[in-house]
Amino acid sequence: MSSLSTRFYTLPRINTLSRFAAIKAEIRPFRYYRYPRNIFLTTRKMASIPTIKLNHGGVEIPVIGYGLGTAHFKRAGDVALNPAIITATQTALSSGFTHLDGAEVYGNETELGVAISSASPPVPRSSLFITTKIYSAISSPSEALAVSLKKLQVDYVDLYLLHAPFWDEKEKGITIEEAWKELEGLQEKGLVKAIGVSNFLVEHLERIRKVAKIQPAVNQIEYHPYLQNPELKAYHKQHNIVTAVYGPLIPITKAAPGPLDSVIQELEKKYNKSATQILLRWTIDDGNVAITTSSKEWRIKEALEVAGFKLDEEDVEKIRIVGKEKRHRVFWTKEIQD
Repeated sequence: MSSLSTRFYTLPRINTLSRFAAIKAEIRPFRYYRYPRNIFLTTRKMASIPTIKLNHGGVEIPVIGYGLGTAHFKRAGDVALNPAIITATQTALSSGFTHLDGAEVYGNETELGVAISSASPPVPRSSLFITTKIYSAISSPSEALAVSLKKLQVDYVDLYLLHAPFWDEKEKGITIEEAWKELEGLQEKGLVKAIGVSNFLVEHLERIRKVAKIQPAVNQIEYHPYLQNPELKAYHKQHNIVTAVYGPLIPITKAAPGPLDSVIQELEKKYNKSATQILLRWTIDDGNVAITTSSKEWRIKEALEVAGFKLDEEDVEKIRIVGKEKRHRVFWTKEIQD
C-alpha cells in the first residue's frame, strides 16, 4: 500500500460540474476528538487493509469501506451532479480506501462513477471493491443493475445487495424469492462477483435460504455496541454470511451520552487513539466489515488508521458487555421493532 499523501486530487474541468458550487457537507461535531487535526495529515506508511473471504468463490471484501450514504445522500429527484460528493470520494480513494459502498437510493452513483473514472492517480478497477444496492427499482433487478453499471462507468460490481426486504411485493410485482433468483442470474452472467442483502432479519434470510442456489455472501445491517442483535449474528455465523456494518459510530454521534462514554475515554488513553478509531476497531475485531464516511480528509485518514492496531480481547468484550446496557436504533425504526 502506498504512503498517504497530503495532496487533494481535483477533477479536470468539466462543463457540467462548473455550473454547480461545491456543497459543504454537514458533519456532526466530534464529541471526543482530542488530537490536533494535522496529526492525520502527515505522510506515513499505512498498514494494509485486511480482507474477509466471502462464500462466493475467491471474492474477498476489505474490512473497512467508504460509504456514499448518510452525509452524501441526495434527495429523490435531485439529478444535479454534486462536485462535493465527487471530491470527497476522490479524497477517500487517494487516501487509501479501495472498498466503496454505494446504492441506487443514495442518488449518487453518477458521482461515484465520475470520482472513480477521473481519480488521480488512476486506480485500477481490479484494485477496487465496489458495492451497490437495489431497492426502489426492485421490480426489475436486471434493468436496475444495467442503469447502475452505466452510472458507475464499470462493467461489473463486486457486491450487489437487496437493500431491504420491506417493499410491497404486490405493488412491485416481485417477491423476495423472485428478486433473489434474479440476482443469482446476474452473478452467473458475471455482472456481479457476489450477491447479498441488507437490513434483512432471520425471517427474511430464511425465505432466501429455502430457494437459493447461491446463499447470501453478506448482510449489511445497522450494528454497533448499542445494537448488537446476537440472534442475527449467530445466524450469519451458522450460514457463513459476513456481517457488514453501517452506523458503527452511532454511540458517539447519535446515542451519547451513554454507558460507553467512560469506557471509550479510557481506551482512547490506553491506545492513544480517537473514539472514532476505537469504535471502528471494535467493529472489525468483533468480526465485521465496517462502513464509515466523511467529507473531511483528516477524518477519512483517521478511519484508515484502524488497520494499524487491534484491541485486546478483554477490551472488545468490555465494550460488548457495557454496550448491552443501552438499546438504540437509528435506521428503519418503523420496519424493525426491537
